[in-house]
Amino acid sequence: MYNFVFQNTTKIYFGENQLNHLGEELKQYGSRVLLTYGGGSIKKIGLYDKIVEQLKAAGLTIFELSGIEPNPRHTTVNKGAEICKKEKIDVLLAVGGGSTIDCTKAIAAAAFYDGDSWDLVTYKAPVTHALPLLSVLTLSATGSEMDAGGVISNMDTNEKYGLMHPLLQPKVSFLDPTVTYSVNAFQTASGSADILSHIFDLFYFTASPKMDMIDRIMEDVIKTVVHYAPIAIKEPENYEARANLMWASSWALNDFLSTGSFQAATCHAMEHELSAFYDITHGLGLAILTPRWMEYILDESTAPQFKKFGVNIFDVDSSLSNIDGAKQAISCLSNFFFKTLGLSSTLTEIGIDDTNFKVMAEKACGGGSLEGFTTLTPKDVENIFHMCL
Repeated sequence: MYNFVFQNTTKIYFGENQLNHLGEELKQYGSRVLLTYGGGSIKKIGLYDKIVEQLKAAGLTIFELSGIEPNPRHTTVNKGAEICKKEKIDVLLAVGGGSTIDCTKAIAAAAFYDGDSWDLVTYKAPVTHALPLLSVLTLSATGSEMDAGGVISNMDTNEKYGLMHPLLQPKVSFLDPTVTYSVNAFQTASGSADILSHIFDLFYFTASPKMDMIDRIMEDVIKTVVHYAPIAIKEPENYEARANLMWASSWALNDFLSTGSFQAATCHAMEHELSAFYDITHGLGLAILTPRWMEYILDESTAPQFKKFGVNIFDVDSSLSNIDGAKQAISCLSNFFFKTLGLSSTLTEIGIDDTNFKVMAEKACGGGSLEGFTTLTPKDVENIFHMCL
């Protein structure tokens, strides 16, 4: 187990009607607000009107950036940054899921940079300052509401990278489970797969030493998603299910589960290539990839952790051998993603063939190899892509 420092500075308002505190929190950071959101669903569910009412009651001046994409573009970040500079924005308010919050984090940094925001994403230029950011979460998935990172796409070059900096941590986030009642079955399932993948990919399946306490907490968060995701799909307005998924989303990626261990996110690196080339939903790509990745790397060294996962999450028979128990665990996870949650199980089903696999694999490995639970070469990654067809 490694030494670590843990600090999370995001203030959370959790529960129904907590938006009543939105105006007072924003006023602490200034009077000119840039409101960012996606395709307009917040207007259909009445959330937009509630937020504008709160902001106007607080005497705030509102500017808007709408149309943020599911895989947010650097060009949209540039648009937001220009608004911030022109209108002398004091504070940002992101209303949406992880894509909107991620994009707004990049805008917060790009508002202080004169060049293309892609320079910040690729670390050609450092993040030196950032506007304060608050968020209103509408989709349980990425954990961006309570962490300091975001993922931005450049569709001109088919690249998708993460931008991380402590200055991008949201100051305040509002988590009202009732806001997610309108999230459809596909997005609920994809978001749940995303939550699970954060835990699997970064913290749970790892070659580094782990703290047993954290391992147990991870398993409880995993079991929470496995239990409540199907309920939320069948009963979209089940408050308990939506609340548990929302809080699991935040705790899966707010750095708490990383205490004592660290590794590269192998499946995320592979999925970022799928999203960069084909603009697919991130959680869906992760669901398709993860069981195949597990199957591909299964051997005597990885089997014990896969079996442990199966025993503790899906009640796999503990008397099975490590290999057989691991195979059962992988089968259970596949059934959960593709049968229980109803997600597409192959890349072929969503219109993706092997045309770009070789270049995608090379880019996923960054010119070298992926150092995660096990080391993957570009050829390994290409093989896993083929397993997903």
